[in-house]
Amino acid sequence: MSEHTAPVVSAASVPVSARGRWAGIALRTVQVALALFFAFASALPKLIAHASAAETFDDMGWGSAGMYAIGVLELAGAIGLLVPVLQSAAATGLSALMVGAFVVQIMVFDGQYAVTPLLLMVPLVLIARARREHNADLLRLVRRRG
Repeated sequence: MSEHTAPVVSAASVPVSARGRWAGIALRTVQVALALFFAFASALPKLIAHASAAETFDDMGWGSAGMYAIGVLELAGAIGLLVPVLQSAAATGLSALMVGAFVVQIMVFDGQYAVTPLLLMVPLVLIARARREHNADLLRLVRRRG
């Protein structure tokens, strides 16, 4: 290389700022916490037909089919939060479920726990936005398989 040629610097060789690294760690920690919550605290009771979940879905008039469907969607979202190419899509899907949960809380249960889905939506929307670069990778994978 001559002394007049500038060295080529790749993005991988540029050090990530400490702030950016800590933000990434914090976001990943929130993703894992939400995945654990949705898998074990939310989906599992529905999938094993725990009495509290079954009673809630009976009160809504959705029965066991609705309970299992929501449980499967929550479990899929929880798993998706842990898979890099699915993170943004999973967070978006879980956010949509939380919109539905909010509406159900208001319409069916008089808003007793309506704040819970709203609180869960905040980090989900942040994850969906922060991990949106993976959407292009997911789209490429879907197109290649289709």
